Amino acid sequence: MLGRLGRRLKGVRWPARPALWLPRTRRGRRWLVQGLMAACVLALVPATWMRLEAGDRVGTTAEAPAREVAVVFGAGLWNGRPTPYLAHRLDAAAELYRAGKVKVVLVTGDNSRVEYDEPDAMRTYLTGRGVPDERIVSDYAGFDSWDSCVRAKKIFGVDRAVLVSQGFHIHRAVTLCRSAGIDAYGVGVDEPRDSVWYYGGVRELAASGKAALDALFRPDPRFLGPREPGVTEALADTPNTP
Repeated sequence: MLGRLGRRLKGVRWPARPALWLPRTRRGRRWLVQGLMAACVLALVPATWMRLEAGDRVGTTAEAPAREVAVVFGAGLWNGRPTPYLAHRLDAAAELYRAGKVKVVLVTGDNSRVEYDEPDAMRTYLTGRGVPDERIVSDYAGFDSWDSCVRAKKIFGVDRAVLVSQGFHIHRAVTLCRSAGIDAYGVGVDEPRDSVWYYGGVRELAASGKAALDALFRPDPRFLGPREPGVTEALADTPNTP
């Protein structure tokens, strides 16, 4: 049967595979190469600017200054629990709390669907690491880094904070939060150079372009809403805030 099918297919005329278009002249090929190089440079400009803008405001948990609030950005859930990358961010925030460098942890993430709740999963993880529930404040509309920064400032009244994220993201987070009016210092969590890390680094090149536009035009987040007193009340109930 396969032999008969093979003989039938042998006589079939398949459509020609589209050829990759390349300039025919040397000058055209040179322009193409120069155009590709220019596009690569333009893609790197926003990410480079954010690294320069963050400057020396990024370090480790040991180097972080004392601030009232730590802000932890969401990084996805697996079966309702924090992904390893998000868990490492939360571990760093718990370490900052235990060291007395922060008094309140603001967890900001996506809760746009009933079945997907980053902030509550982050809260559960932190309480399991010794952070009291009353010292954790949830932002359920942190749909991206810019939204999280703007809402931390406008909705929760955060003026100074330690931000916690992975190294490939923390410079963007610091730059965006500073643009939103927060005196921010970033803790970059170390990760092994695995496929997820490389994916995150490549994704930053695309995300940095949007972030540069956000920092320039400062749009309102997707959901703003009324002021929330969670951070203020948690700090008021905390003695000896830094």
